[in-house]
Amino acid sequence: MQASSRSIVSNQSGPHDDLPRRVGRALTHPLQKPVAEHTREAFTAAARWRNALGESPLILDAGCGVGLSTRRLAKQFPDHAVMGVDRSADRLSREHGPLPANALLVRADLVDFWRLALADGWQPARHYLLYPNPYPKASQLKMRWQAHPVFPAILALGGRFELRSNWRLYVEEFALAITQATGAAVDAARYEPEDDYLTPFEAKYHHSGHALWRLTVTLPHRPQLLP
Repeated sequence: MQASSRSIVSNQSGPHDDLPRRVGRALTHPLQKPVAEHTREAFTAAARWRNALGESPLILDAGCGVGLSTRRLAKQFPDHAVMGVDRSADRLSREHGPLPANALLVRADLVDFWRLALADGWQPARHYLLYPNPYPKASQLKMRWQAHPVFPAILALGGRFELRSNWRLYVEEFALAITQATGAAVDAARYEPEDDYLTPFEAKYHHSGHALWRLTVTLPHRPQLLP
């Protein structure tokens, strides 16, 4: 299989100089954005679904896109409740076969969903962030999750967190932000999926010859990270 995805082009040659300031601000200044009502309703429904599965450990698939990763994770971890969250109704509605009984797709704003999950005491066993939009221009730093005000909530949920990207610098920045926020030493590592792809982007990038990168870290449930 051949693919022709273009490589990421950025005017950054290394981690953004403003990243430490933005992480520091996120750790000390509460996020004032009101929670959208549609996300609050979606979260309530998702919580009911999760509760109906009893004591099954939770896996969050954040920014799940069309939901293929959610389906594949549900099959890989049949004893877990796997929840894919994405803001796009169009992506979530695309036909990729039936959902496994232990999987749920949720249309919601991740910024709000993460905060609601933390406030409700959720402690995912695993938390995936697979191929987020890299926003590669230096002027777009504030749009990357590692520089966003919600960043502490992502880490505060705890569990085994895994980020994957085809842009090494994104993973390196995220690792630096984790270390700044928690003290945990994390490194970006080269990743070879060996045809075992979780997302369509992963397959496309790999077949296009891109190097794939990831970080994994196990974090404690730490709500106090969120100011």
